[in-house]
Amino acid sequence: MTVRQRYDGIVAWFSEHMPAAESELRYKDPYQLLVAVILSAQCTDKRVNMTTPALFEAFPTPFEMAKATAEEIYPYIRSISYPNNKAKNLAAMARMLCSEFGGEVPSDLEQMQRLPGVGRKTANVLGAVLWQKEVMPVDTHVFRVSERIGLTTGSKTPLQTELTLEKHIPGHLLPVAHHWLILHGRYVCTARAPKCGECGISAWCRKYAADRRAKRAERDGE
Repeated sequence: MTVRQRYDGIVAWFSEHMPAAESELRYKDPYQLLVAVILSAQCTDKRVNMTTPALFEAFPTPFEMAKATAEEIYPYIRSISYPNNKAKNLAAMARMLCSEFGGEVPSDLEQMQRLPGVGRKTANVLGAVLWQKEVMPVDTHVFRVSERIGLTTGSKTPLQTELTLEKHIPGHLLPVAHHWLILHGRYVCTARAPKCGECGISAWCRKYAADRRAKRAERDGE
């Protein structure tokens, strides 16, 4: 199977079966999504969604959050991973968002990355979700699944994965393809026990094919 055939098959399957895949983070505006994505680093969306209602009630806009100290934000996010660092980042992010961007999340992804706590992946998530920008955010699910199923080969960094996926997936599909791979990794192609028997893309999966060859070889050797 060629790389192009693998991509075409996987993209076609997801396009048919998950045409409207979207973020599982709950948010009402760009500010809330920005906060939620910052909190989601090395933390589950489920935990973030349990945390943000009280946080947004206390700080409904970036202007309220900008007035708060990290110590005041911390109690609302203490159940999140790395709460101390994230509280500091949220306080600093809100201050810069208000002082330099008028409280509006910038749609320019390079400008967005100037905000404390915002790296390339976070900026790409907001770009893809809010403005349908043709970018591919790479989190742990996307990185792992892409290598396992064969969309990447020997990728060492999230940036390598990002550039490879952006090269092979049609640009207009990148925003939804990001969610395809995340949700697939979260619920089907899990890290420890992938549910290959339930997988709709196993026909194009490199690891599934390799496992089947190994089993045949084992049977033939008996």
